[in-house]
Amino acid sequence: MPSSSLEYIHNFLQISDEIATSGQPTAEQFPAIQESEYQLIINLALPTTSNALPDEKEIVESLGMKYVNIPVIWGEPTIENVTEFFHIMEANADKKIFVHCAANKRVSAFVYLYRRLYQGISDDVAKQVLYQVWVPNEIWQNFIEEVIDIYRSN
Repeated sequence: MPSSSLEYIHNFLQISDEIATSGQPTAEQFPAIQESEYQLIINLALPTTSNALPDEKEIVESLGMKYVNIPVIWGEPTIENVTEFFHIMEANADKKIFVHCAANKRVSAFVYLYRRLYQGISDDVAKQVLYQVWVPNEIWQNFIEEVIDIYRSN
């Protein structure tokens, strides 16, 4: 499967040379992710999400990639969720990382925050990528503002 097939993954976005995001890849799309030299898959969806792959961890690890699941409840993202995400991103900053959830909405919010708070990307640039996927609803917009306030005050 050619690596160009990444573009067919639901809501796929190439954020930088090291980070890509998407909605849920199919089992058949994980080899293309591996062929594109991604080393770590982070899944922010719940295992009970309607399009989740029950054997995703096994699929990913059988291809030689690492797998981390941080189950983020859609309507209840937590500071603990995003803090764990930041720690994993920082601990693996030397790797190519592919982050997904069900539709790339949770991921786009978390990656927006990571780029702003850890990579020093401007709000305007980071929002352009976020808005390619969606404009966060009230719950997620409040969450984004809360995280920024907490991290800026520390």
